[in-house]
Amino acid sequence: MPTSRRTIFAWCLYDFANSAFTTLVVTFIYAAFFTKVIAPDEVTGTWLWSRSVSITAITVALLSPLLGALADRGGYRKRFLGFFTVVAVAGSCFLYTAMPGEVVKALFWFTIANIAFEMGGVFYNAFLPDIAPPDRIGRISGYGWALGYVGGLSALGLALVGFVDAEAPWFGFEKEGYQHIRATNLLVAGWFAVFSLPLFLWVREPAARRPAAGASLSDAFRRLAATVREIRRYPDIVRLLLARLFYADGLNTVFAFGGIYAAGTFGFTFEELLFFGLVLNVAAGFGAFALGFVDDRLGGKRTIQISLLGFIAATVTALLTGRRMLFWGAGLLIGLCGGPNQAASRSLMGRFVPRDKRNEFYGLFAFSGKATAFMGPFLLGELTRLFGSQRAGMAVVLVFFVIGLALIQRVDEERGKQREEGTGFRS
Repeated sequence: MPTSRRTIFAWCLYDFANSAFTTLVVTFIYAAFFTKVIAPDEVTGTWLWSRSVSITAITVALLSPLLGALADRGGYRKRFLGFFTVVAVAGSCFLYTAMPGEVVKALFWFTIANIAFEMGGVFYNAFLPDIAPPDRIGRISGYGWALGYVGGLSALGLALVGFVDAEAPWFGFEKEGYQHIRATNLLVAGWFAVFSLPLFLWVREPAARRPAAGASLSDAFRRLAATVREIRRYPDIVRLLLARLFYADGLNTVFAFGGIYAAGTFGFTFEELLFFGLVLNVAAGFGAFALGFVDDRLGGKRTIQISLLGFIAATVTALLTGRRMLFWGAGLLIGLCGGPNQAASRSLMGRFVPRDKRNEFYGLFAFSGKATAFMGPFLLGELTRLFGSQRAGMAVVLVFFVIGLALIQRVDEERGKQREEGTGFRS
């Protein structure tokens, strides 16, 4: 696949497109709207939202390795990405229809859209090693995350100006029945659809992965089973995936419940949540862009370690403080470290993966991010309900970050790169 600037830009632009969903729906606007307005009360809403996030995590964990293997066998990477993008866009549209009190409808469409969003990321990430030269994979991954935060920032700005804080919301939406808040889901759908198009127009499926005759689900099962057996030959991939089981769970829980925590514990309004999100996206975009160069210079492992130390400091601050200013500081630190953590994890995996099984290994990469991802939301929901406190629930993420930091120490980046360069196995 040619690594032209247009190809790289089109790939990065998908991050710009899908970030509207994770920023407006998962983290800041719809999550808080559900707990404050749709659900009976904030504690119950937090608990119900945690169940939906857990269902997403379990589903993605089960589907991603299998569909990744099928994509490798049959050349379906781009088709799967297109399918899940369409489903995520459609699900976002249907979120507009859920009215206050319609808990089941809201959770159903959120779960469908969230699963599609996460599954799309599996096949999107798998393009990275094909479009990025080995010596630039860290910064190109960082460019994608940085552009993604610019996308989230821009979508938040439009939501604030045109809908949430507007005297007369755009396109004739009214404030009655929370139309102006619900309409932000339509903004997400349009944003996602429009800005994802360049990837499908300009980024090509690698020739070696054109649909193979006879590619089937049974082939995918056999190929995936072979990969699981062979993965023992790549100990640093195993160690990275094991560490990511924990620190990704912590970070995903922060993203899913950060807005809920700000609204419930610190009393943030929808307008304040949007501004909070704007500032965090600026910090996250800067962090992802700047530390992409650090990744290429110092390595993905060190970048992940630095980010995890930042997460731990920020989480302790957010749990212990009652002052908004310190909470803002903790949020900024999460933002600064969030992009680099995710970008470095993706690029480090790209340095390790065998060339002929990238979809499968990125499926396992997604699995590592979701296999235990139900635990964070589940424990958060249970602790919140048990103690009647969101602080008690959020404390669980600190444990995940500490475990992740301890496990990432065992990854040997140089050995992992040499393994991929010298032994990539064939099936």
